[in-house]
Amino acid sequence: MIGLVMFGTTLLLLMVGFPVAFTFAGVAVIFGVLTQGVDLFGFMPYRIMSVMQNTILMAVPLFIFMGIVLQKTKLAEQLLEAMGDLFGNVRGGLAVSTILVGSLLAASTGVVGASVVAMGVISLPVMLKHNYKKTLSTGVICASGTLGQIIPPSIVLIILADVLGVPVGDLFQGAIMPSVVLVGGYIIYVLVVSYLDPQAAPIFKSNKCNLGKAEKYFKVAKAIVPPISLIIAVLGSIFSGIATPTESAAVGAVGALVLAVLYQRLSWKMLQETSTETIKVTAMVFAILVGATAFSMVFTYSGGDTMVEEFIHNLPAKEMSFILISMGIILILGFFIDFVEISLIIVPIFYPIALSLGIDMQWFAILIAMNLQTSFLTPPFGFSLFYLKGVAPKSIQTTDIYKGVIPFIIIQ
Repeated sequence: MIGLVMFGTTLLLLMVGFPVAFTFAGVAVIFGVLTQGVDLFGFMPYRIMSVMQNTILMAVPLFIFMGIVLQKTKLAEQLLEAMGDLFGNVRGGLAVSTILVGSLLAASTGVVGASVVAMGVISLPVMLKHNYKKTLSTGVICASGTLGQIIPPSIVLIILADVLGVPVGDLFQGAIMPSVVLVGGYIIYVLVVSYLDPQAAPIFKSNKCNLGKAEKYFKVAKAIVPPISLIIAVLGSIFSGIATPTESAAVGAVGALVLAVLYQRLSWKMLQETSTETIKVTAMVFAILVGATAFSMVFTYSGGDTMVEEFIHNLPAKEMSFILISMGIILILGFFIDFVEISLIIVPIFYPIALSLGIDMQWFAILIAMNLQTSFLTPPFGFSLFYLKGVAPKSIQTTDIYKGVIPFIIIQ
């Protein structure tokens, strides 16, 4: 019962708007002292040290650094322009270009908010100018912008790998096929809609569509080859066993700097801003991690995990019931709290239950990542919806965005 009250108190404080790290740590301290006494926290320094020494989590700041560097190189602009030229004569080509660029940005940067905002600023006005339907335009941008939740090297997958005890490389490999199917599903939907309703996605009559084939392909290759080379270097080094996830993250960070040099974007100011942003984001993640460690310890000592496990085991068809309940809880919580908190607080509660039920951890982790991406899209609280609304023209109503994402949620 104490565990349930503790969990409910935490959710209430988070929804009210209290800082996440302080909420987890504060609730842990209060309930720990009231139920177990001060002596319980004698173990806390050792737990925190073990977290800080985790080599897998060392990859997080390096991948964050890589993503921020690529974000500042204006990679999205170059990719969208090149893809627009390539698919300019295809009905729905602008939307297809946005989806492909979203997948490349996801694999390069993995920053969902930045991807949605970048494509909302660059691609949305162009689609509206060429008479694309508002619902289709906004839906494509929101859906493709959230691909960073599932496409490797996703920060979500790295954290889930640590929490669920799955090798990062295995999780990255397991996420590739669902990612390809998801992107393919998005593209097929756009092509079908543009065929059935030509007015929804007219042909993009670019001034540059008269470029020669060789010139057009060269321009596309110039925009695509560098980020794809970086992706192959990062993921290939993990899959081949040449490097650990942390070492491959370092390869990605250095490779991002090389691309910044090639794009003539590297400067002392940019490097300083990137380092500052990386420190802020990393500090946020690890502050939450410390608070989550304290919360998890007190929750376990209070019998909260045992209570949840007994509840699940008493359900009929317990494996399927567990999957439905856990995914439903994660989906709903994804409306209100970030993926980091869900991965570090909610998933550890479900982990021992999933293990006892014989559920494959790799499959379970991919399911969670897909679910988190869906929660980013789902009205009325999906984060990506608000990201896009913040940069969309005034002609775009919130209802346009809500209607636009529904087909992509169904595809999920």
